[in-house]
Amino acid sequence: MTATDNAIPAPPSKNARRVPGEPDMWFFVFFESLIFASYFCVYLFFRAQDERAFLQAQSHLSLVLGVLATIILLTSSLVMALCVQQARAGRHRVATRLVYVTAGLGLAFFALKTAEWVRLIHDGQTFTKNDFMQYYFFLTGMHALHLLIGFVVLGILVHQLSDPQRRSQEAVETCATYWHTVDLYWVMIFAMLYIVR
Repeated sequence: MTATDNAIPAPPSKNARRVPGEPDMWFFVFFESLIFASYFCVYLFFRAQDERAFLQAQSHLSLVLGVLATIILLTSSLVMALCVQQARAGRHRVATRLVYVTAGLGLAFFALKTAEWVRLIHDGQTFTKNDFMQYYFFLTGMHALHLLIGFVVLGILVHQLSDPQRRSQEAVETCATYWHTVDLYWVMIFAMLYIVR
């Protein structure tokens, strides 16, 4: 072992700028954002063709549940940001606990969405009921799939933080970037499906 093996890397310059996380994740975020944007454009186009029918179907959604789910998911993003800060400061146990809190909030969000899906289906508002419900179940289903992948990402993050040999700030930031992206998609979905009238 040479003397350089124990050397501590110099902290980055205050003026140094870098994008957090791995570049591949940002390519994924850009690509996924284009896909979601195309879905949103198609939705808005067909909504403009029959606005009254879309508004009538939209009235079956629970704005209260939508707002509550949004607050929970945005809180999970805040907790994830705190996790990144704690990991950067070397407080990895605290960071790990914050990952679990993030996952708990994500599960609460998923439970709320599942409850709304069940309520809608019980009321006869299924995927095949009308165009609005097709878009609703498709977009929220796509988001749910990304959320489930997010739970896997959080598991990887816990695995990274649990072992000093595997710890990587870049990995922490990459996982956080994915989670924030999932939250961003939900905010856009919420605005279009619940708010736009």
